[in-house]
Amino acid sequence: MLLPASHAMSVGNDWVAGTFFLSAVLSGFLGLFLALAMLGRERSDRPRRHLLSLLVLFVVLPLLYAVPFHQAVRNTSFLNAYVEMVSSLTTTGATLFPNPDRLPPSVHLWRATVGWLGGLFVWISAIAILAPMALGGFEVRARRIATHGAQITQIEKVADLSARLRKYAARLFPLYTGLTGMLWLGLILVGDPPLVALCHAMSTLSTSGISPVGGLSGDTAGFGGEVMVAVFLIFAISRLAFSREGQGSEMTAFRNDPEVRLALAIISVVPLFLFMRHFLGAFEVDSDMTLWSGLGALWGSVFTVLSFLTTTGFVSAAWESSQAWSGLSTQGLVLMGLALVGGGVATTAGGAKLLRVYALYQHGRRELDKLVHPNSVAGSGSEARHLRRGGAYMAWVFFMLQTLSVALIMAAFSFTGETFEQAVVLTVAALTTTGPLAEIAASAPINYGDLSISGKAVLSVAMVLGRLEMLAIIALLSPDIWRSRGRQRA
Repeated sequence: MLLPASHAMSVGNDWVAGTFFLSAVLSGFLGLFLALAMLGRERSDRPRRHLLSLLVLFVVLPLLYAVPFHQAVRNTSFLNAYVEMVSSLTTTGATLFPNPDRLPPSVHLWRATVGWLGGLFVWISAIAILAPMALGGFEVRARRIATHGAQITQIEKVADLSARLRKYAARLFPLYTGLTGMLWLGLILVGDPPLVALCHAMSTLSTSGISPVGGLSGDTAGFGGEVMVAVFLIFAISRLAFSREGQGSEMTAFRNDPEVRLALAIISVVPLFLFMRHFLGAFEVDSDMTLWSGLGALWGSVFTVLSFLTTTGFVSAAWESSQAWSGLSTQGLVLMGLALVGGGVATTAGGAKLLRVYALYQHGRRELDKLVHPNSVAGSGSEARHLRRGGAYMAWVFFMLQTLSVALIMAAFSFTGETFEQAVVLTVAALTTTGPLAEIAASAPINYGDLSISGKAVLSVAMVLGRLEMLAIIALLSPDIWRSRGRQRA
C-alpha cells in the first residue's frame, strides 16, 4: 500500500495518498498483532491446513485490499471494491470500471500491484503446496499405481510447509521482481510512461491483464511494447523457463518440454488459420490489401493468441485493424477455447493447463496407433508412458470436473438474469482467470459493473474457484485429508 501512497503523493493527490498510507499503517499493526497472537503455536503440516490457507488467502485478503480502494474511489460500493480486488488477486483482471479515467492513476497502480502479488502467491504456492499434494497440474506427472500410490518427486523431502515456503519464496521472489523490473525498463525505453509501463509489466508477469489505459492498444509503446510483452509471456507457458524443481530427468531441456512444444504448435496454427480467414475475407470484399497491412494482421493474431493462451487477455492494436481489414467479426469462440486450454503448470496462467491437454493428446494418439497395430509396443521412456496412462487418466478427471464447474456456474449466472451467451462468456472468463474475454468474446461487450449483486457474488466465487481449480476443492473435501489429523495423533 505504500507504493500507491508514494505515487499519489508525488502527483499531488493528498486524499489517495493519505488513504493508502493510513491503510498501510493499520494493516501493519493488524499483521503484527496476528503474529504476536500466533507466536509459539505449533505449526501444522496437514494437507487440509494448506488448502484452507490458500482458500482463505483468496477470499479474506481482498477484504483488506478493498478498504483503501473503496476509500480512494469514494463513489462506489464496498462490494464493487471487493469484487475488483478478488479479480486482481486471482489475476483475472475483470474490472468493474471499464473507463480508465474513472479511477485515479494511483488506484490503477494498486490494482496492478495486487495482481502482481497474486501472481507471486500462485508461483510460490504451486511448488510449495500443490506440488507435494499432486494438484494444480502436478497430478499428471505424479507417479501413481492406478489411482493411488506414491507421491511425487523430491519436493516432499523438504521438511514442513514453512520451510518449503521460505525456500521457494527466497528463490522465486528475486527472479519475479527482476523480470518485472526488466520489462518495466524495456517498456519505458520504447515509449511508455513510467506508470503505464510498470502496470503493464506487473500485469504481464502475473498474467492479470490489468491496464491503466484500457490495454496495450491504448498505450504509446506500439509494436515494440507488444514484442517485449510477448517475450516475457514465455514464463506463463512453462515453469522450466524459471525453475526445474521436480521435473523428470527426460524433460529437463526447455526445448523438449511438452508444454513448450504444444504452445508453439497452437501459436503457429491458430494465427495462421485466423490470418488466412482474414485474407480470404479481405479478398472477397475487394479491400485495399497491402503487404504491411497483411503482416500487421498476422502479428495481431499471433500476439492475441499468445496473450489469451496464457490467460493474460491483452489484445494487440493490430487485432482490431485485422478485423476491419477483412470485414469479419471477432472470433470469440477461438479466444475462449485458447483461454480454456491455458498456460503451463506452476505458472501464473489459468485454464486447464497445457500439460493436461498434452497428456490427453498422447493418449489419443497411442489409442489410434493400437487400432492400426494392435500388437505394437510404445516406447519413448517411462515418463512418456506414464503421461499416456496415469497422466491422461488424471487429466480426464480434471476435465470432467471443469465441465461440471462450467455447468454449475453457468446455471448460477442464469439465475441472476444473464442471457445464455453472457453466462457462457462470464463463466469461461472467471474460471480461466481471463477477465478481458467479456469485452471481446461476446457479440456485444459485457460490462462487469452492470451485473446485479447476486451476479457479482457468483463472479467472485467463480474467480476463486478458477484460481484454485475444482480438483483442489474436491481434495479439500476428501475424507482422507480430513482424517489425516487423527492418523497423525494415533
